[in-house]
Amino acid sequence: MQDDDFSLFQSAVRGVRPISHDRADTGKPKTDRQRLNTLRQAATVRTDAIKVDGLSDQFVIDVGAEDELYWARDGVQDGQMRKLKGGQVAFEGSLDLHGMTVEKARETLWAFFAEAARMEVRCVRVTHGKAARMDGKRPMIKSHVNTWLRQHPQVLGFTSCLAKHGGTGAVYVLLKRTMMEGRDED
Repeated sequence: MQDDDFSLFQSAVRGVRPISHDRADTGKPKTDRQRLNTLRQAATVRTDAIKVDGLSDQFVIDVGAEDELYWARDGVQDGQMRKLKGGQVAFEGSLDLHGMTVEKARETLWAFFAEAARMEVRCVRVTHGKAARMDGKRPMIKSHVNTWLRQHPQVLGFTSCLAKHGGTGAVYVLLKRTMMEGRDED
């Protein structure tokens, strides 16, 4: 009887070749639990500190004292920018950067936008001035503000103000509104 079992087994495995590798596929690799916990922890930690590093001075766009500033993020409607340029969008806050160092102006602007977001402000005025510098170069704060506003994630667009609000020495800035829960857009 044992002979029959052996011959039966041999006929069943006829043509089978040995496996060329000796490792079993155990499915997807094990997750690194410690790394996963570290990533989760980092994602839940809130940082309330104001971060200024989002605004770069690496490529400052030099502008003249009387140059009109205008910029709109992709997707912002032309009609909205025309209203802004015409002074038809009321500004709900104003910031004056006259006489500040570039670093102080950057910190102040960043903090101002953080507060505007918290208050759900839609439009602000930023006075940058336009005085020519002693070394004859173009206005420093105006040039930096022109560059920073293009980089700030909250800014949808900006344009030089009407003469009564500062002319080419100030800009109206249209901001994204972070909608609070339970409140619909106007």
